[in-house]
Amino acid sequence: MTATRRKSTSLFSKRTQQALALGLRYIPLLILLFYFTFPLLFMFASAFKSSNQAIFADLRSWRAFVPVGDVSLDNFIFVFENSNFLRYILNSTGLAFITILLSLTVNSLAAYALSRLKWPGQRRILAIIIATLIVPGQVTVMPLLLLVANLPSISFADGIHITKGWLDTYHVQFVPFVASAFSIFLFYQFFQEIPKELDEAAMVDGANRFQIFYKILVPISGPVFATVSILTFIGSWNSFLWPIMTVQSDELRPVMVGLQFFFQRNVQWGQVMAYSTMITIPVLAFFFAFQSAFVKSIASTGIKG
Repeated sequence: MTATRRKSTSLFSKRTQQALALGLRYIPLLILLFYFTFPLLFMFASAFKSSNQAIFADLRSWRAFVPVGDVSLDNFIFVFENSNFLRYILNSTGLAFITILLSLTVNSLAAYALSRLKWPGQRRILAIIIATLIVPGQVTVMPLLLLVANLPSISFADGIHITKGWLDTYHVQFVPFVASAFSIFLFYQFFQEIPKELDEAAMVDGANRFQIFYKILVPISGPVFATVSILTFIGSWNSFLWPIMTVQSDELRPVMVGLQFFFQRNVQWGQVMAYSTMITIPVLAFFFAFQSAFVKSIASTGIKG
């Protein structure tokens, strides 16, 4: 009888200890989860509230994070009726996917040449590329602006015409950002982990260097391709400084620049939150679609120094 009580007490204590261990493990994660999601919840909830008074009245309670009270879709309708939102969203989507496609191609090939081939000056070129990571993008904005303003541009309206300058065009918004030192570094780290015996086996079978790249390396490098896609998409989608300096036409503007001009209309906070909600959803959807591959890539490469 005594042994049975001791066993029961010991089992209960063990379960209690496991519960405490789980609580200590997950409570900090839950606190971080709420900390990072509260701004998003506040934005989503405020997008459905009809006036600034309703938003400010709920600021000191849980109602600030839940669409309750006088809610409607009026703010979303206002955005569509008072801005060129659909054009902005199509511009940003097209620019983002073109940038991703070109970035994956250019950066993966550059990393392949640096990590799998042998040629003079290879180490120095890699060191220069990594060194550019410490240069802030704002430092290169003005030289880059002068460069694109003097590049030749081909126009096909009424025949072929060569003009000067890339300003106020679509391609000025993505061509300067296709090559990325950070993306090359990610690809380089991932390719370094792949055994080079695969290359030698493929060469024995008669494959050339390019066939080794797209038939062997690309199929097994899905995680790093997903990671670079996510980072490129977020960077392109959130781009603001460069488009506002180079694009003047309303029909060429991306969503972030469109938000700036929409905000200047003296709109209410609920309408700004509705605009912000609609431009946040694509980023979240893109991230969750490639989340598992993104985590796998970070775990496998570890961004090792």
